[in-house]
Amino acid sequence: MRSTDPVDDAPLTAQDYEAVHAAVSAGAGGRTLNSLVADWRDVVEDVEEGSARCAPELDDDICCRDALARVWPLLPPRVQAVRRPELDELDGRFRAATVPWPDREEPHRWWHYRIPRVLEAEVGAPRPQGWPLGWEVLPFPKPDGVRVVE
Repeated sequence: MRSTDPVDDAPLTAQDYEAVHAAVSAGAGGRTLNSLVADWRDVVEDVEEGSARCAPELDDDICCRDALARVWPLLPPRVQAVRRPELDELDGRFRAATVPWPDREEPHRWWHYRIPRVLEAEVGAPRPQGWPLGWEVLPFPKPDGVRVVE
């Protein structure tokens, strides 16, 4: 007899996969759950290595995490339970590789309010308020926990 516990070891069923497809189609414009997680992983790895993106580019790139947040509540509980450790691990890595905006509580869509700990800059380029170009759009000076490398 199959357990009704959402974290049981039984393989996902065709109905589970259909529900995932419907959820992702509704919340992510035809993307797949795997592609959203892979894109989030790519962003996390890039930020861990030191981001060469400017603030607006990073904000655009993390839209995959927005899509995951929209899709997640629509997923079957078993799928959430199976995929939650992976998402939690990526979120934890992103938090570790970033610093929060100064004087800001962790809001809904918290990933938009974090700054990579290491930002790449062009040699000799100006640094308004300590930021490399493309980051000066943030409404505060560069936090001490952010290092700029050339």
